[in-house]
Amino acid sequence: MMKPYPLPVLGVAGYKNSGKTTLVTRIVRELTGRGYAISTIKHAHHGFDIDRPGRDSFLHRGAGAQEVAIISNSRWALMRELRGAQKPVFDEVLSKISPCDLVVVEGYKQEPHPKIELRSVNSTRDDLAPLDDTIIAIASDHLLEGETLPVFERDNIPAIADFIVSYYKL
Repeated sequence: MMKPYPLPVLGVAGYKNSGKTTLVTRIVRELTGRGYAISTIKHAHHGFDIDRPGRDSFLHRGAGAQEVAIISNSRWALMRELRGAQKPVFDEVLSKISPCDLVVVEGYKQEPHPKIELRSVNSTRDDLAPLDDTIIAIASDHLLEGETLPVFERDNIPAIADFIVSYYKL
């Protein structure tokens, strides 16, 4: 069952190495090119770092700062160290996103927001849609027959974007 959120949310769901990042970036590029304000959320299953050793912000975090804000003329970022605390739940992360036309999410496939499933002919995993009623469409690299959901060729980004604009009434 899908849940209402304070901002429109669209997930891109698929298994590891299925091309989720590529599809997300292509959707974002297409929609921003049409004038929409798009934000993204990416869930990482492993440790990551957006800072480099030796940089001032890295030293601030290493000294024990819970949060470090970095601000320049072209961007700003806020990093929070969990230091053993639980990672934030999806709703908490979403609440930090500024107002926009759409938030595109990579990962968080168990969350109850609408999603486009990414399928590959090379996948040996089960399809997600039959067991997930939050899947609203499928982007595939091969012909699919018998699907009840809208199916798009995964490289037909304009058609996928048209569907998103229509679905969210952007």
